[in-house]
Parts: sequence; structure tokens; C-alpha cells
Amino acid sequence: MDTNVNAPAAVAASQPPARPSRLTRLKESDLWYSFRAHPSAIFAAGLLALVALTAFLAPLITPQNPYDLAALELWNSEIPPIWNANGQMPYLLGTDTQGRDILSAILYGSRISLIIGFASVLLALSVGLTLGLIAGYFGGWIDNVIMRVGDVLLSMPFILIAILITAIASASLPTGLKDVLAAPILIFAIAVPSWVQYARTVRASAMVEARKEYVQAARLIRVKAWRIMLNHILPNCLTPIMVAATLNFGLAILSEATLSFLGVGMPPDQPSLGTLIRIGNQYLFSGLWWIVVFPSIQLCLIVLSVNMIGDWLRDALNPKLR
Repeated sequence: MDTNVNAPAAVAASQPPARPSRLTRLKESDLWYSFRAHPSAIFAAGLLALVALTAFLAPLITPQNPYDLAALELWNSEIPPIWNANGQMPYLLGTDTQGRDILSAILYGSRISLIIGFASVLLALSVGLTLGLIAGYFGGWIDNVIMRVGDVLLSMPFILIAILITAIASASLPTGLKDVLAAPILIFAIAVPSWVQYARTVRASAMVEARKEYVQAARLIRVKAWRIMLNHILPNCLTPIMVAATLNFGLAILSEATLSFLGVGMPPDQPSLGTLIRIGNQYLFSGLWWIVVFPSIQLCLIVLSVNMIGDWLRDALNPKLR
């Protein structure tokens, strides 16, 4: 009787414990502990989340669609911010010379800047990871060709390459497609000179991992090269890539703003933050300071929060600082 009673307990004790969920493992990880102990990282993450949330909810929370030219009213132009004596509701941050609500334009423009920045980093990361793995794993003439192309791109100023790509695309496309494809062209122009950094970083890690015993053993049992690169080499290259991608996200947003400020980015009827700053800069000395100041503050907040997260991530993933 005692054996039958204790049998279920013995079977349960012999079974391995249930594997914790990913959320549980995240809460118990060193990375989450480092994040909770880093006030500036918490502040930056909260600020970036607030900016992204308001940007993507802009159609629901803004009083005006700044991209709808039919909704703009010229008699509501050049209204100062609400705390000014001549301010009017619902234009909390005032309006520009076309009657466009500045707050609405900032939120819509932030959405464009975030999308272009994220998409350009994702494209450059994909190309850089692929080419870096191939160059580091195979070596030889393949490595030389890929790295020499990267050296050529690095020898040229980043902004000149982006301007050249956007200029060629604008001259090649029909007039009706220029504004429609403005965002994809910007994404491609920012990503082309950016993939080299990821490729060089991954190549260095891949060359070290490719000479280790477990990779040599995988080759001996004839595991396919792409499986070795994805399953064995790539996971050991992700730490520096994550830090570089986070920091380059802020640089990509600044690059988009720079190109739009120079007039080769987003068109005035689809303004990003750079376009808003370019338009407002024309009226800076005429007393309409709010047209340029508030988009500039928004751009600074986004880049500052991304850079603070990148600095924390670099310290958190550095084993020498643990």
C-alpha cells in the first residue's frame, strides 16, 4: 500500500522541472537587472516609448492632419503658442505660415523619422550581417572583394553618398513618383553607406569563431556552410551588433533630418522633422521662432534617448564591467 501511495510522488520527483518562460528568464537575466539599476536608461526608454506612442497614435490625438492640404486654413496661419496672448485653441504649439498645426506636424513628422531610421538600420544590418558572415567564414578573394567595396564607401563622406543616391533617384524617376517613393529612397540612401560598419564587426568575430574546434567539427561532418554561419557563428556576433545598431538608429534619424533639411529628403507636403526644421528656419528671424524650435527639440529628444539607451546597452553587455 505504501508503495502504491508514494508512486505518483516518486514519478513527479523524477520528472525534470518545467522550463521557465521567456518572460521569467528575462526578469531573472543580468540585462534586466542592469536596466532596473540604471536610472538614465529607464528615463531614456520611457521618453522614447512616449515619443513613439504619440507619433503612431497621431491620427487619434492630434486636432489636424497636416498632410491633408484641404484641412489647412490660411486665416489660422502664424498663430503663436497657446501661452502667448494671441494663442488659440486647439493649436497648443502654434501654427506655421500655411495654417498647419505645429504639434500635429511634429507628431506626424516624428512617425516618418522613426520609420525611416528604423527601416534604414534594419536594411543596413541585414546586408552587413550577411556580407560580414560570408567574408569572415570563407575568406580569400570573397573577403577581399567585400572589404574593398566597404573601404571605398568609407573613403567617401557619408552625407555625399546619400545626396548622390537621392539625386540620381530623383532625376531618374517620373515627377509623379518622386514624392511617393521619397521615403524608400531615403531608406536606401542611408543604408548604403551604413552596412560597412556591421560587416566589419561581424567579419572580425566570424574569423575568430571560424577557427574554433566546434566549427571545424561541424565542417568535418559536412554541415552546410549557411547552417554553420547562422547557428554557430552568428549568435557569437550579436552583442557588438546590438550596440552598434542601437547607436546607429539615432545617427540614421539625424541623417534623415540632415537630408530633408538640405532639400533632398521628404517633400513639404509629407514633412519629417528635418523638413519642418528646414521650413521653420526660413522664418526664424521674422519672429516665428516656434516653427523651428519645437521640431528641433523633438529631434533632440529622440536622438538623446536613443544614445542614452545605446550607452547603457554597451555597458550592460560588456563583461569587463560586470
